[in-house]
Amino acid sequence: MSLAAQIIDQRVSGIAEKHADFFADELRLGNDEERKKSTAFLLLVTKTIFDLPDDEAKDSIVDGGNDFGVDVLYFEPPADEEIAIAVVQGKYRRKLDGAAAFPENGIEKLIAAIGALFDPARQVASLGLNERLEKRVEQVRGFVRDGAIPRVTAVAANNGVSWTEHAEQRIGAASHRFGNQVEWHHFGCDELLAKLQARKPVDDVLNLAGEAVVETFDFRRVLVGRTSATELARLVDNHDSRLFEKNIRRYLGLKGNRVNESIAETLRNPFDRPNFYFYNNGITMVCSQFRYNALSSVDWRVQVKDMQIVNGGQTARTIQQIAKQVGGPIDLADVLVRIYEIEQDDDALVEAITFATNSQNPVDLRDLKANDSIQRDLAASIESLGYEYRAKREDAAVSSNEFTSATVAEAVLAVWRARPHQARFARREHFGALYGTIFTRDLNGAQAVIAALLHRHAENRRRRPPEGAPDFLAYGSRFVAMLMGRYLLDDMGVEVGRLDHRNFEAARRLVEERHSSYMERAEQEIADALELLLSQRERTLQRLSATFRRGDLVEMLTGDAA
Repeated sequence: MSLAAQIIDQRVSGIAEKHADFFADELRLGNDEERKKSTAFLLLVTKTIFDLPDDEAKDSIVDGGNDFGVDVLYFEPPADEEIAIAVVQGKYRRKLDGAAAFPENGIEKLIAAIGALFDPARQVASLGLNERLEKRVEQVRGFVRDGAIPRVTAVAANNGVSWTEHAEQRIGAASHRFGNQVEWHHFGCDELLAKLQARKPVDDVLNLAGEAVVETFDFRRVLVGRTSATELARLVDNHDSRLFEKNIRRYLGLKGNRVNESIAETLRNPFDRPNFYFYNNGITMVCSQFRYNALSSVDWRVQVKDMQIVNGGQTARTIQQIAKQVGGPIDLADVLVRIYEIEQDDDALVEAITFATNSQNPVDLRDLKANDSIQRDLAASIESLGYEYRAKREDAAVSSNEFTSATVAEAVLAVWRARPHQARFARREHFGALYGTIFTRDLNGAQAVIAALLHRHAENRRRRPPEGAPDFLAYGSRFVAMLMGRYLLDDMGVEVGRLDHRNFEAARRLVEERHSSYMERAEQEIADALELLLSQRERTLQRLSATFRRGDLVEMLTGDAA
């Protein structure tokens, strides 16, 4: 019996118990304990490999009848005119020997799904998809229709071993059809357990080429040198994801964008390969200690303790993949390396280095903003009202009187800043380009909590739509929350700037008493606006999804330019 399979089974059982309401109310699994456990496994897989909070992971689950072999569909808003998509199929067996291979027919279904779901020429209605899957597919197709190129990661997850050689042949045949737009990954119990386990220090020797420089700044040391691409590929092969645990990218498997393709093309070309050092920004590492032979003038062997790549993860991963394709050393390609020796408990400096070295890339900056003064002041203001504010990500359930910074950012942007389209589809910028718009100095705890409560009611209605709910509710909950905020302020007779701790309790009572009527009124107002916008065009889910991504609907609802 596999120990890893037993540990994963314990995790799955805990998730099934913890999220029983979700399985019963939203997925309507009833008393089917076997399906509950299979779905709990999907939730564990989704949370673990994509590093998602519970609610976002739940939204991605589309398992059920007519799911086209897709159990999870996760995507992020487009970046660099490309949209990263992951499709997951899970297989969970009662037997915990960890010996069963992922079934070949499961691979066949994933291949068929990828070929059909993301092809705009195929009519979605003809595919007979279940409601949850259809809505998410239409959202993705809306982005594709707007010009985003899909990059798909296909994940086969089970509590056994990988697919068979025959299934691998089918994947190979499909690759000729899909080109480099689709990647395939298997996650079994060993892989999942490795991601779930606490971080273990990465200690290794890094072989440098040529001369290097070491300097001391404020009792800290920095080494600047170069290493071969082959050496970097070896490091990644040896330590895999453990080497990137302080890197702020969410999921390194979702790659394939133009930047990575440019890196790969340079490495594949033997004539251009020597120029790689000049084309690439290099790798930034932090460590607790590095040692080398100072009596040697060149080609140092540097002993590095507790190393982490905090910038250049995409470069390192791409080099690893090309090394596998080439099947040997990547000759003549060198990479710039910066190594910072940082005390183990100096997390603030590590975060600052990570922020600075990644500031030119579209990254999730929430963790990096967690300790700034605005977040600390907002946390204190929220706590004075009897609520909790979680600025940093944690793998723990959020209680009813607790709000994460991500939720508050989305709610404030939608409700008080009247940008519901950016609240939903520009999440990667909430703690980047939009941070100053959302977290202004005059944002207080009362405004944050009321916005979050309105957002929570709108989201609960989206997740559990009542009979006869409008078809746009799946895409328009942030718009509903925005209008609810307007109705609330009208009833109170104040502007948002005058909502504070003095009238917070009155506002909270109005939210609890009138949220249902506010939502119905908002839905009607949105329906009227859509009637004007779409009166001359066919009303499809794909068109609805695209409409809620644009600012013209916001302008109609607010009377202002968004």
